[in-house]
Amino acid sequence: MANTNILEVERESFHRFFECWLDEQNQHLHDLLTAAKNNTTSAATNPTTTAAINTSSTSLGMLVERVVKHYEHYYEVKSRWVKQDVLGMLSPSWLSSLEDAFLWIGGWRPSMAFHLFHSKSGLQLEVRVAEFIRGFCSSSSKGDLADLSSHQLTQVDQMQQRTVKEERDISEKMAKRQEAVADSSMVGLSHVITELMDAGNGGDDPVAEEDPRVESALASKEQGLEEVLHRADNLRLRTLKAITHILTPIQAVHFLIAAAELHLRLHDWGKKKDATTRAQSSQP
Repeated sequence: MANTNILEVERESFHRFFECWLDEQNQHLHDLLTAAKNNTTSAATNPTTTAAINTSSTSLGMLVERVVKHYEHYYEVKSRWVKQDVLGMLSPSWLSSLEDAFLWIGGWRPSMAFHLFHSKSGLQLEVRVAEFIRGFCSSSSKGDLADLSSHQLTQVDQMQQRTVKEERDISEKMAKRQEAVADSSMVGLSHVITELMDAGNGGDDPVAEEDPRVESALASKEQGLEEVLHRADNLRLRTLKAITHILTPIQAVHFLIAAAELHLRLHDWGKKKDATTRAQSSQP
């Protein structure tokens, strides 16, 4: 979908924006896969000149930047919607039950990016070893995540430690926000409203339920949740960008392929499982 169309959609509902954003992510995945395939073919058939390497690196770098900006756009739009409906963003109805089960504060856990990174690296290294055993060892490097340098691995490890520390801090902040729902002000207010309802007409007094003190109390709790969600989303985006900065352009392409594939396939699998569950529950 064109950018002009998705800008119109994001004003209507985040759900519709998310579906359009997924369509674009699917197109980006196709572009990334094509770039990775072309890079492998080029490395195997063409002589590696400095000019060719620089041209390829620039092209891949532009593709990586475009994909990262797509993620940035997602969090920019999400940030605006969080201000309108933080509760809805923490419990997104547009995700499947499968995706919802793995949510961390309204999104993916930042430390998961490192597990994804190491899993993809390990799988590509296994392929390289298998090729070597079969006698298909090539003199030219593929440049994928099997070709990580020790310096890159050290950088990733250090960043993972920092990310996990910040993730734990955010989790603790979220725990305090959740515990605050049972603080003295909320407990006292819930008792007062209950008494007003009982004194009204047998426990069902809409006037008591709409007491302005309720709205005020809940608004302060939602503000605290909003602050935590913004921190979580900020860490998610920073983690993604930091990993791609450590990698070479072609390595970043392979990492972004793994991220998009996992995201899109989990979404598809979850929707199918939910549809199956609904169909089974509707049967007599």
